[in-house]
Amino acid sequence: PPRALGPPPQGSVGAAPRAEGRPGAACPEREECSVSADTVLAPLRAALDACRATVQKQVCNDIGRRLTVLEDAWAQGKLSAPVRKRMSLLVQELQQQHWDAADEIHRSLMVDHVNEVSQWMVGVKRLIAETRDLPTAE
Repeated sequence: PPRALGPPPQGSVGAAPRAEGRPGAACPEREECSVSADTVLAPLRAALDACRATVQKQVCNDIGRRLTVLEDAWAQGKLSAPVRKRMSLLVQELQQQHWDAADEIHRSLMVDHVNEVSQWMVGVKRLIAETRDLPTAE
């Protein structure tokens, strides 16, 4: 992994996301993070809609199903504050077309929270890849 992020923080394992270089951005993970599901899901669904013209219908449908799984898990309170926070950061990077940063956050979630994210993260990963490949003319 790139060394530009510096050494891991001191303290408990998994206390801070590795992909986040800005201390205190959004909210500290120890606090209950008030990221709303819509803040994360709306941009993901918008990205999916943007892909529909160029990506196979079957692939889009699969991504859509996985986003629904994410939405349900969020609504049922099954996602921890660190996962919600990192998903918020991932969406911000996606919106700014920082593909590598979004990918890094995705990887850190898969490593640190695999049981929580495994059912839907594949869809988010595919969405990052497909969005990256879209024509840049907007």
